[in-house]
Amino acid sequence: MQEKMTDYILELKNVSFSFHTYGGVVKAVRDVSFSVRPGEILGIVGESGCGKSVTAQCILKLNPPKAGFFEGGSILYKGEDIVPKTNQEMRQIRGDEIGFVFQDPMTSLNPTMKVGKQIGEIIKKRKNITKQELRHQVIDVLEKVGITDPQRRLNQYPHELSGGMKQRVMIAMALIGNPKVIIADEPTTSLDVTIESQILKLFQKLSREFHISVILITHDLGVIAKLCDRVLVMYGGKILERASAEELFYKTAHPYTRGLLDSIATLETDKNAELRPIDGTPPDLFSPPIGCPFAARCEFGMNVCHKKMPDEVELSQEHKVCCWLQDKRAPRVEELFQKEWSNE
Repeated sequence: MQEKMTDYILELKNVSFSFHTYGGVVKAVRDVSFSVRPGEILGIVGESGCGKSVTAQCILKLNPPKAGFFEGGSILYKGEDIVPKTNQEMRQIRGDEIGFVFQDPMTSLNPTMKVGKQIGEIIKKRKNITKQELRHQVIDVLEKVGITDPQRRLNQYPHELSGGMKQRVMIAMALIGNPKVIIADEPTTSLDVTIESQILKLFQKLSREFHISVILITHDLGVIAKLCDRVLVMYGGKILERASAEELFYKTAHPYTRGLLDSIATLETDKNAELRPIDGTPPDLFSPPIGCPFAARCEFGMNVCHKKMPDEVELSQEHKVCCWLQDKRAPRVEELFQKEWSNE
């Protein structure tokens, strides 16, 4: 794929993606735009159903082709739009240019095939090599993702491996084509805390050592804090806030982001303190609201929030938010934030 000059390796511009269902058209992703720099780790966070996984799968056109369809926008990889590409053309991008790590390795790996053979099948599709060279490359990629005793592991079946080992195998399979971008969709959901930490450190190592861009899809803000350089907060199919990880946590600007932060326990949380849930339910994406999708659940909501989607306001070079509370005409916005979200 010919590379064009650009500061970003991947750019989504006004992408909208919907699904045909028996109940009507679900507008899952609505006018989403963001960019990914070479070698950075970008997190996309939000509750279930917010559109983050659909957005990730749009990048490689993995959503069901008959039910799902693009309503608009472009996805530029190295400056070239991949939305119009055929399935055959996308095969040259999937794996070789952009890798994908799915959520549950238990269902992604073939339980009847040895691990080494599954990895080897992917390598053989890309190059014609001898059996000895194939074995050497399988061992090499297993070592790259930190699997101990790879000569033994390649002869094992998935059920003989722990959850963390299976996820490392999935990451190894995503690395075979030496991709420039890896998309990881909730890669630590089924793992315990210790193994989760190891997998996150592996992604960080791959990003730093091999200059691979990582797009991490998660609902866990703890994962975001440990790993990501920048963060996108999605809700109702839209991006409501984007910032560096540090600004997102310490200079939160959107009530939804604040609600996510308040709903999790931290080391400073008193053991007797009650966590603060976000009241209400997500919007109906069969008929999405015309205003801010979070307006119905927002304790600071105003009439304008229900009538018109706010423009994106730039708070700093890396920090942007879509919220009417950031409008200069909004009443006492700083006072409200300080009163309700004080850490005291």
